[in-house]
Amino acid sequence: MNSLDDSVSALKGVGLKKQEALSELQINNIFDLLLYYPFRYEDFQVKNIDDISDQEKVTLKGTIASEPTVVHYGRRRNILNVRLLVNNIVIKVTFFNQPWLKKQLPVGEDVLIYGRFDKNRSSLSGIKILTSINNNKMSSIYKVNKHIRQTTLKDIIKNAYENYQKCIQDILPTSLRKKYKIEKLAKVIHDMHFPGSKRDAMLARRSAKFNEFFIFQMRLQSLKSNKTNNGIALKYNSNIINSFIKQLPFNLTDAQKKVIDEILYDLQSSRQMNRLLQGDVGSGKTVVAVLAIYACIQSGYQAALMAPTEILAEQHANSLANFFKNDNINIALLTGDTKLSARKELLPRIENGEINLIIGTHALIQDAVNYDKLGLAIIDEQHRFGVNQRKKLREKGIGTNILAMTATPIPRTLAITSYGEMDVSIIDQLPSGRQPIKTAWIRESQFKSSLPFIKNRLNKGEQIYVVTPLVEESEAVDMKNAVNIYESFQKSFENYYNVGLLHGKMNDDEKNKIMNDFKENRLQILVSTTVIEVGVDVSNATMMIVFNADHFGLSQLHQLRGRVGRGGQQSYCLLIADPKTEVGAKRMDVMVNSNDGFVISQKDLELRGPGDVMGKSQSGLPEFNVGDPVADLTMLNIAQQEAILIVSKKSWQSNPENKLLANYINHANEKIFD
Repeated sequence: MNSLDDSVSALKGVGLKKQEALSELQINNIFDLLLYYPFRYEDFQVKNIDDISDQEKVTLKGTIASEPTVVHYGRRRNILNVRLLVNNIVIKVTFFNQPWLKKQLPVGEDVLIYGRFDKNRSSLSGIKILTSINNNKMSSIYKVNKHIRQTTLKDIIKNAYENYQKCIQDILPTSLRKKYKIEKLAKVIHDMHFPGSKRDAMLARRSAKFNEFFIFQMRLQSLKSNKTNNGIALKYNSNIINSFIKQLPFNLTDAQKKVIDEILYDLQSSRQMNRLLQGDVGSGKTVVAVLAIYACIQSGYQAALMAPTEILAEQHANSLANFFKNDNINIALLTGDTKLSARKELLPRIENGEINLIIGTHALIQDAVNYDKLGLAIIDEQHRFGVNQRKKLREKGIGTNILAMTATPIPRTLAITSYGEMDVSIIDQLPSGRQPIKTAWIRESQFKSSLPFIKNRLNKGEQIYVVTPLVEESEAVDMKNAVNIYESFQKSFENYYNVGLLHGKMNDDEKNKIMNDFKENRLQILVSTTVIEVGVDVSNATMMIVFNADHFGLSQLHQLRGRVGRGGQQSYCLLIADPKTEVGAKRMDVMVNSNDGFVISQKDLELRGPGDVMGKSQSGLPEFNVGDPVADLTMLNIAQQEAILIVSKKSWQSNPENKLLANYINHANEKIFD
């Protein structure tokens, strides 16, 4: 009996070589094959000339009105010219490097020619001559590899559909299909591969997108619901927490209070917390982490905080030591730089529970580090760690509550795909007294005119960051570099102010010395690469200058800008860029016009794409066959809400309407998720 789980090798004509070629396209079974949709279509339907747009690809039907001629130019290059009479209008048709077509164009013959139409010149740049077989229909175009051709793949898909169409069942509940006018899956598959018209293809693609988004969201939401009841319930005393909050030297914002309530609620339940805390630069995530740690330790458990860099880990250790100076909390700092003798002394105390707050870098997840009762693990700037590193920290305890934090605002698109299985808390409010950072974009030729303003900031006792994308000069890329900029600023300010240089090629001791000198105002100007993007907190720094700003992502620029404005003074960001594209200029305008990290991150995603925003391996966006999570955000959001609604009902899997859906989701999650 046929099944959609059958291997593609079950199809006639698919031997080992074709099976391997299909596997390279992630096509292993019949279902994979049927859902391997075309990414575009060629429309071979004949159109009237009056209905054609300029530069549109069309099929023209007419009579050959002149003897075709071939003109040779350059090496192995030629042009074939012929005149086509279409409804008493003469159209000049040109084929490039296809001289053999001359035999197919005899004078007086009726032909069908597919090409790109130039309305102003009444000419057609020919692509191919059609036969009556492929006339009046849409032709699907697929992504293929060097081992399999378009025509071969089309034949295999056609073969699969003809033999397995009766096996295609609707996974979506009937009520959901009717609600959003989603076509039956068998029709979607047919019209995606073999559409009779543009409208057929458009409607099928709409339904295919929703199917894809909804199934993906159902997998995430079911995964989320399956892993909720194995957590550690922390029995903290609310009165002690409230007393701690009252002793803080500042008032919490309403956004912080809301987020703290969400986290504390999670911690006291048996539901394992798996929460992502988003907060723009300077929004006050640290104090939220402090209260979560305090609740954990007051409950008799340990807490760990993992940061991506030693500078940031040390900053957290100093900051938290200050918060807990009046409490019986033993803090340890564990990084790759921790001396062997200190490690030998710390590890047994961590393992027996004497140390109840461990702060560090990836050193926290080394095999030699064992915890007594790890109740809470906090991952700061979590996207800077790999998936396996985050997983290792989770596995250092049993049912450990997880709080992931990021100062890189995650656009809605990523939040409901990459982080769909997590609860999300957002601090969308800055502490009182913080002024929006004023941002300006200038060309490099205008930089000298900004020097008086820069000197004015320094004369007022303020400090300045200067950032460049390269450490040393590169012949390959014409960009400002840290070494040249450092020397230039030294020359300009050596008699008045001290200039420091910081970059990733320095060892940790050198980095720490430079940063401490800047913190203590022994350096007034710090020239740096992006190593200062995360974690540096110098309240007296009021100006950020970024050279070649168009070579940074918008979210990265927003992070850099967030290094200033930490105190009460008005702060500034000066972007120096000469973008060579319209998109580059638009990105600079976004930075000038917005201080909202969430708006900026979504724009970054739209303008550059997910791989560039987050890095190819960390983009967070899964690869969808037809859906575009950026362009189709509204549909993606609807799919998520419907999935949440279904999974929120405890008996959803026993509902007859959801039988096929539940079976498919459970089967998919068994294969893909741990």
